[in-house]
Amino acid sequence: MAKTILAVDDSGSLRQMVAFSLKAAGYEVIEAVDGQDGLDKAKKQTVDLVLTDQNMPRMDGLSLIKALRGMTSYQRVPILMLTTESGDDMKAQGKAAGANGWLVKPFDPQRLTEVVKKVIG
Repeated sequence: MAKTILAVDDSGSLRQMVAFSLKAAGYEVIEAVDGQDGLDKAKKQTVDLVLTDQNMPRMDGLSLIKALRGMTSYQRVPILMLTTESGDDMKAQGKAAGANGWLVKPFDPQRLTEVVKKVIG
C-alpha cells in the first residue's frame, strides 16, 4: 500500500510539481490550498507525512504544524517545511512548532523524493 503525503501550498503550480514528483516515486498525494484546507483534510484522513509551505492565506505553516501536533493522530507523523523561508530564526520556529525537517524552494524533485524516502520509506 502506497504511503500518503499531504502537500500544503497556496501555489497551484508548486503543488502540481510536488504531486507529480512524489506520485512518480510511488506515493499517494493529497493536495491542500492553504493551512486551513490542510488541517481540514488531515482531520478526515491521517497521512504518513505532511509537507507544508510557511506563507499561506487563512493559516500559515507554523500554525498548521502546531494544530497538527495538538492532535493525537499527528504527534508522531513527520512534518517537513517546504518554503522560501530559510533564515535560522524561522527554522528555529519551525522546529519549536514540531517540524522534523526543512526544504528550501525552489526544490530539486530528486532531492525531495530522496528526503521523503529517507523520512517515511
